[in-house]
Amino acid sequence: MSLINTAVKPFSATAYKNGQFIEVSEKNMLGKWSVVFFYPADFTFVCPTELGDLADHYAEFQSMGAEIYSVSTDTHFTHKAWHDASEEIGKIQYPMLGDPAWTLAKNFEVLIEAEGMADRGTFVIDPEGKIQIVEINAGGIGRDASELLRKLKAAQYVHAHPGEVCPAKWKEGDAALAPSIDLVGKI
Repeated sequence: MSLINTAVKPFSATAYKNGQFIEVSEKNMLGKWSVVFFYPADFTFVCPTELGDLADHYAEFQSMGAEIYSVSTDTHFTHKAWHDASEEIGKIQYPMLGDPAWTLAKNFEVLIEAEGMADRGTFVIDPEGKIQIVEINAGGIGRDASELLRKLKAAQYVHAHPGEVCPAKWKEGDAALAPSIDLVGKI
């Protein structure tokens, strides 16, 4: 069963953000766009490149009214230690959620139970708390924040323009489509 258009399930997690531990729940995701970005583990190899890439684009996500929540099955204490130890991770200003009980990884269906880690799962959630984008990558394949921004812009466009859709390679400012019988066989 797909998670598309389903509501984010209730959760409560402790996150590390800007030198503090904070509590985050599904309620924090209501009223704005959210990106939930699962990764396998702190102190690893592909993960810091992805999280650093998100950190480099964080201001643009925020300007679009979106918050980023990175999540691994590590604890919030481990996130702090990694933030303090790594120059790349030290750039992060978005919340880094700990999920040692696997609640979020199970809720978003990305748990690799035998390893106690999460797949590389990316979820874009609309202001009503419904999942609009689901992307799962194999462990060795890193994600690109620029492509995620493009997808977020498309999701926001479709959300704001009912009845229109964004074709392949759509970028902000490009024409969208209004599906109708008149378009059948003409694209």
